[in-house]
Amino acid sequence: MATSIFVNLPVRNLNKSKEFWQKLGYTFNAQFTDETAAALVISDAPPSQSGVYAMLLTHEKFAEFTKKEIVDANKSTEVINALSVDSKEAVDQLLEKVLAAGGKEGDKNDYGFMYSRAFEDLDGHMWEILWMDPNHVQK
Repeated sequence: MATSIFVNLPVRNLNKSKEFWQKLGYTFNAQFTDETAAALVISDAPPSQSGVYAMLLTHEKFAEFTKKEIVDANKSTEVINALSVDSKEAVDQLLEKVLAAGGKEGDKNDYGFMYSRAFEDLDGHMWEILWMDPNHVQK
């Protein structure tokens, strides 16, 4: 059975969040996007395969799914989302787009076989862009 993942993230300003991700080169699935939510396509796939999506939800919409308080991601961290890319250069290129779009740079790590750079989006959600040498991964 193919399983897709939908990460749900509360955002303060849905339109600004959409603009941020579009500046990084990502798209949205219009079928699951309205004035309260936007389906960010991270890795699209046909229904029979796995896809990765982030549902950007207004605080009001996000609150419909939980009775817990919404965390201020600028002050607390609950999760770090990682995005893989094809090369070290692609890591740096995507981070340049993040900074130009208003994101905040985090840590940089270079272990030789793995290279990563972290950032915070407009709402303080933590993300990591990483490349791993496919020759280093044991089969």
